[in-house]
Amino acid sequence: MAFELPPLPYANNALEPHFDAQTMEIHHDRHHAAYVTNLNNALATTPTLTVKSIEELMVDVSKYGAAVRNNGGGHYNHSLFWKILKPNGGGEPTGRLGKDIAATFGSFEKFKEEFAKAAVSRFGSGWAWLIVTEGKLAISSTPNQDNPIMDVAEVKGIPILALDVWEHAYYLKYQNKRADYIAAFWNLINWDEANVLYAAAN
Repeated sequence: MAFELPPLPYANNALEPHFDAQTMEIHHDRHHAAYVTNLNNALATTPTLTVKSIEELMVDVSKYGAAVRNNGGGHYNHSLFWKILKPNGGGEPTGRLGKDIAATFGSFEKFKEEFAKAAVSRFGSGWAWLIVTEGKLAISSTPNQDNPIMDVAEVKGIPILALDVWEHAYYLKYQNKRADYIAAFWNLINWDEANVLYAAAN
């Protein structure tokens, strides 16, 4: 069973003006596609692994080589990232997630500040996350294509939100202004999907 590149749930230009069409096309059709291709190539040498889900691979990733860790992480992370974005998204979270964000971080604005800090301070390439860990919400950051469900993660948890801070995610539009890209992200969050993920994590 080979992994497949999931289609974007919207058109390449649907997230403009915040995320531009050219970046979305390159990010999905080239970068994410390459992770899928390279993951399948890595797994081809160990056929028994191809029956595992991407989540199963991630939770035991230390058992496998760097190619599975890097490309499997790239596939898992991006598959989640596309889902938690939507045209005309943003605003404040509603439902239990909205209440628990306010309770955990003091307010939605304070949560945004802490999340943005985690994203902007990640040196080099990586991701910022809102996760559920030990039954509570927390913010974390991972290098490269690591993620919180990996057994090698410094802070383990179930992802609710993810933000890609690799330069390929924003450089065409924002150049080196990562903070501007992070600010744009708040206009695109699919809080309905985040609530679904939060409910499943509890």
